[in-house]
Amino acid sequence: MGIKILSAGLLGLEAERIEVEACFGGGDMGVFTIVGLPDKSVSEARERVRSAINSIGFRFPRRKVVVNLAPADFKKYGSAYDLPVAVSILSNIYKFREEVESSLFVGELALNGDLRAINGILSIVSFAKNIGIKNVFLPSQNSLEARLIDGINIFPIKNLKGLIDFLLGKKKINQEQGSINILVEKNNVFDFSHIRGQAQTKRALEIAVSGSHNVLMFGPPGSGKTILAKSVISIMPDFVLEEVLEVTKIYSISGKLEKNGIICSRPFRAPHHTASAPAIIGGGTWPRPGEISLAHRGVLFLDELPEFSRGILENLRQPLEDGVINISRTAGNISFPAKFMLLAAMNPCPCGYFGDKEKECICSSGQLNNYRKKISGPIKDRIDIHIKVPRLNFEELINKKEEENSEEIGRRVLLSRELQLERFRPYNIFNNSEMNSELVKKFCYLDKNCLSFLKKAIKKLDLSARAYFKILKVSRTIADLRQDEKISIDDIAEALFYHSGV
Repeated sequence: MGIKILSAGLLGLEAERIEVEACFGGGDMGVFTIVGLPDKSVSEARERVRSAINSIGFRFPRRKVVVNLAPADFKKYGSAYDLPVAVSILSNIYKFREEVESSLFVGELALNGDLRAINGILSIVSFAKNIGIKNVFLPSQNSLEARLIDGINIFPIKNLKGLIDFLLGKKKINQEQGSINILVEKNNVFDFSHIRGQAQTKRALEIAVSGSHNVLMFGPPGSGKTILAKSVISIMPDFVLEEVLEVTKIYSISGKLEKNGIICSRPFRAPHHTASAPAIIGGGTWPRPGEISLAHRGVLFLDELPEFSRGILENLRQPLEDGVINISRTAGNISFPAKFMLLAAMNPCPCGYFGDKEKECICSSGQLNNYRKKISGPIKDRIDIHIKVPRLNFEELINKKEEENSEEIGRRVLLSRELQLERFRPYNIFNNSEMNSELVKKFCYLDKNCLSFLKKAIKKLDLSARAYFKILKVSRTIADLRQDEKISIDDIAEALFYHSGV
């Protein structure tokens, strides 16, 4: 019996401890069995491991080989177990260095023994650190991503032969320390200075980005809703390190990381309304993050909101409220983070011209009602800011007045965000929109005049308790943009204006 080799398997966004052990026995010569609830891709590791070991100059045992992946009640998916399985088998034949028992191994093997990148490496390395493992052996293609976790030794492996020579004490592997500097490069194609007019909409989007509030823009075709949405990223502040780790983890397990291995800029996801529920919400046989999780800490843009299926829109309720999506499967419940800023756009009616000054609407009252019913009250109630985007007239289009650029707006947003980061440091949240009811009571204090004003408005507009808290959060953000700890009546009035609805 060889030694136990430590590896890890993914369950949602987190990793679980997997112990790999191999033994040789009598019976049928050359039989190679993997047990421990493996899926098809893990079972196929038998041929990859056998070929890789033979290809690097070692001989695969000509005896019955049994490899156990423990715990047996945890379903094993993917090809990341190839490397620990190979090391476990060879540990029965050769005496390896002592470090092997206190190290973690992950990686897919090619038939010639080369290592291939795997998904979810950031979650795995983070798990290794949490359980006190100091050394992680992984594919060299994953090393940059792995180095985001400080205080751990990363051993990038290109080929199984190099690893085995190292474990036998014949060769060295260049060790890398966790911890790297994050360099954020902004390359914004869209800028608010490119958009004529729409001062009120730009103001609403500035408030929304400052506090990460959800927005619904409604207006006729050609009014600029889409370009306004695409310009939002240009005024968003840079990631802090905690956000980089959160978002990179999601993209890593989704297999969507680029070559540099790190997500350094805020995501902007714009799924088409024909996309399926698993693609947007998340899911699949073995659940993967959907668009709402890929938009975590960034923007989820839903253009033509009423065209999305009712089921998808209703499934947004939980993530809009809690910032997380729970997906239930036979194997258990899996949760993915989904703290995104929802930015939605829609026409006021099916033809697009209801209320337009230039073009007459041709929709019947029945069509209008059916169109608006596509977005339920609970979904509308979860949107903080509703803003009308009117079509510009000819004079506004040819106006040569210089528009405020994204850099100037972004500076105000950044100052507001810095206030929020400092305010919420003890509470492990980042933005005003993330406040729970207790934090709203603590940080959204209203004097008698403000309280009286808001009470009258709530009663007159017949607003829900959720709407009350949304209005307070937006008011807090407006005050933060003024760099004022005190919420004024004007702040509340502006927040009420934006919550008026479609």
